[in-house]
Amino acid sequence: MDLVCCQFHSGTISEVQKHVPSIINSCNIASRIHANSLGPSDCKVNGLCRGRGSQHSLFLDVASFKAPMQRYDGTNVKSRVWRSPVPRATMAEQHTEATAPLPPIPRSIHDISNGDHILGFGANLAEDHPGYKDTEYKRRRSHIADLAKSHTMGEPIPNVEYSAEETQVWGHVLKALSDLYPTHACKEYLNSYPHFNFTPDRIPQLQELSEVLQRTTGWSVRPVAGLLHPRSFLNGLAFRTFHSTQYIRHGSNPMYTPEPDICHEILGHIPMLADRTFADLAYIIGTASLGVSEKEIWHLTKLYWYTVEFGTVQEEDGIKAFGAGLLSSFGELKHMRTGTDGVMPEFMELDPFAKLPKMSYKDGFQKKYFLCESFQDAVAKLQAYSKQILRPE
Repeated sequence: MDLVCCQFHSGTISEVQKHVPSIINSCNIASRIHANSLGPSDCKVNGLCRGRGSQHSLFLDVASFKAPMQRYDGTNVKSRVWRSPVPRATMAEQHTEATAPLPPIPRSIHDISNGDHILGFGANLAEDHPGYKDTEYKRRRSHIADLAKSHTMGEPIPNVEYSAEETQVWGHVLKALSDLYPTHACKEYLNSYPHFNFTPDRIPQLQELSEVLQRTTGWSVRPVAGLLHPRSFLNGLAFRTFHSTQYIRHGSNPMYTPEPDICHEILGHIPMLADRTFADLAYIIGTASLGVSEKEIWHLTKLYWYTVEFGTVQEEDGIKAFGAGLLSSFGELKHMRTGTDGVMPEFMELDPFAKLPKMSYKDGFQKKYFLCESFQDAVAKLQAYSKQILRPE
């Protein structure tokens, strides 16, 4: 839904309120206005806020608006369309949001912990996890998580000595996905893929992958003990750092993982971060996350989800995948191109300012993907959104 922001230079709020019907007419607003009534019964506005001195701002919800810049001579009013990035909150929620202290802005990657804000999927597994009843698997996960917690940024990432069983899972996943990449992955992914020399008989170490990224795009990899809090994870992107797990999915179901594992990180994320334009896209989301409110973090998390995790891009020979959630999932990748049980997914144009759908975690394949004309177009859109929420620091 759009908002018309009307700025006035008038002596009193009551004088501004008298002109609401004229404002509506001058802006060619055909629909009914919503929220607190300040004029006739058919003229309702969202709210009226006093600005500095005699300047006031009036926000009107509209469904259609045909004149983005018109002047109403009687009140010296300028009108513009502003698309709200998230649903408007109630007055109480707006007050809480406005008065809640914003978090400090990290000045370096050292200000971001890689082990204190783990939300789950580290060593503690839920009952529906394939490895929940496997004591040895959970012990192994705990050991690998501890390696990540002990790592200091700038030092070499500790190697994990993967077992034959773990390597077999990796090889199974790599082979299945490699058969799909030529027809389902975007050209940027295919161009970056050879940098890493993936083979089915060896799981790459994060340190060597980080060194490749440093040479290609200046990014680094940092080990993490589990699913990091969205704010910490997104903040890391602002320092061109990608937080990666090192454990691998349970061997009972090698084509499925309920959380980010080493297969998802290496096959889904790492090759894309070796492409400069895509790396810029991730960096923009990261910088936009620094010091913003919880509401904005939630919106940026969705933007990340629908681009970096499940983004698609239009190419000459069809729609291709660039999101890691697609590129690391055999089933999701096939679903994106051919659908499931005769039902095709929906493709929507990326609009960072619009309300985004609920993120889908455990209810099957994605029903909606956001489609980008190109990475350059996606970067431009994200930059425009980022400029609106960046803190001046």
